[in-house]
Order: sequence, then C-alpha cells, then structure tokens
Amino acid sequence: METSRPFDTLARRGGRFVASARELAAETAVAISFNGSSHAVLMATPADLEDLARGFALSEGIAASLAEIEAIAIVEGDRGVDAQVRLTADAAEALAKRRRVMAGPVGCGMCGLESIEAAMRTLRSVSAPVRLSARDIADAAAAMTAAQTLNRRTHAVHAAGWFVAGEGLVSIREDVGRHNALDKLTGALALAGRHAGDGAFVVSSRLSIELVQKAAVAGCGVLIAVSAPTALAVETAERANITLVAVARDSEFEIFTHPQRIEQGALSRVA
Repeated sequence: METSRPFDTLARRGGRFVASARELAAETAVAISFNGSSHAVLMATPADLEDLARGFALSEGIAASLAEIEAIAIVEGDRGVDAQVRLTADAAEALAKRRRVMAGPVGCGMCGLESIEAAMRTLRSVSAPVRLSARDIADAAAAMTAAQTLNRRTHAVHAAGWFVAGEGLVSIREDVGRHNALDKLTGALALAGRHAGDGAFVVSSRLSIELVQKAAVAGCGVLIAVSAPTALAVETAERANITLVAVARDSEFEIFTHPQRIEQGALSRVA
C-alpha cells in the first residue's frame, strides 16, 4: 500500500502563481478486530499495520503479552483495511467482558472510552534502569528527525523512535497519528524481543497523557519529545515514575519529572 501520493497544486511563489506539486501523506481507515469482532477504527498511515495491531493490543491491555496473540492478518478492502487479530481463548474471553469501542479521527487517542475511569486508568510504577546523558537526549531527537523519511516527503506525519545509549536509534515508525506511531513502535519492539525499558521513546509530537500511558504499559522509563507536554501528562509521568523530557531541540531540553535518569539531572522534585 502506498504511503504517499503526488498532487498538483497552484503555488504562490515570488509574488505570482506557478504550477507546482506536493507529495501528500496517505491516510486510510484501519479497523482492528479481535477474533472476528471489530474493536477499533483508526485513521492511519497504511504501513507497518501488523506492528500497529500488535502494539495496540499490548498498549491497550487486550493482550498481556505476545503469547496471547496467535496470528495477525491484514485484509485490504475497497474503503479501508481490516487488521484481523486472533487471540488465545482466555484473552478473547477477557476482552468479551470489556465494553469498549473506539472510533475516532486521527488526532484522538481516547475516542470511544465509556468512562472517566477508563481514560484515567491507574498505571504501574515504571522501574526501568535506563540512564542517559545530555548528549544522548540531543542525539535521540536528531536521529529521529533524520530518520523521518515519510515526513520529509509529506511534512504531515508523526514519528516515534526507540533510542538506546551506545546503539543509537534502534527503531522508528511513522504515522499520521502520534498514538498510532507509538503503537507501531511498541509492536515492532515486542516482535524483536527488545524491552522498551532498556532505552527511551522519542516522539515528534506534543506529549499528551495517552503517550505517557502507552510508555508506562510498555515499561519505558524515559519519554522524550520535541514539543511541550500537557500539564496532565507531567502529573501522570510523575506518578508513573517516568522521566519526561520535552522541548528537545538541538542541545537544549527541559526535564519535567524524575531527572535522576539523566546525567547531571539530579534536581529537586520538578513536578
């Protein structure tokens, strides 16, 4: 499936209109179904969809581990794609007891939640032992930007990467939705047998509570963003023992929570 397409435009350049062209990011409806029942419909970039389905199942607690996912099939239709996930009998039975249907636009990470309790779920305290230097933070942000091949063509997609000190940027996924990008990355790491807590997530978007929640479920102790966080994201990261680093641009950044994981970051309580 194509991830971008060229479109003709009429551009204003140098005080006059000229014929031009621009590569635009592809976006398609992706239904994620479990054992034959549709559970979520996301607007996503049609790439790495098995990673998306796998990561979504893990980050949403539908599958506790890869062992509960028996198979994934990507089925293309006329108007979208169905990512068909087959769960083990026990996981499918547990899912049947939940009443959650998510259907929303690309910018929404919590569409369809039926209660405030579901949106504000209690997170485990992350005990990841990772430590990073200030140089690592700058390298992580720069490496993610350099690896955004689809965004360079379209200027319209987000990215989520996984950075490990001494290894660099190990993996990256892009998508029109920032939540989708992180789910794709989580799914890819799980399949590769890598533990998110051994490195840091780095994202191209603002830091909202949903991204902190997904990082906590994955067990990732450091979350880096090029943009600013929301107040609720900071409060949630503080409770979940996640080091939140934001506004990471060039060699400058701000640490909002748990600075002990960053060298020379042993500051007093921030949040």
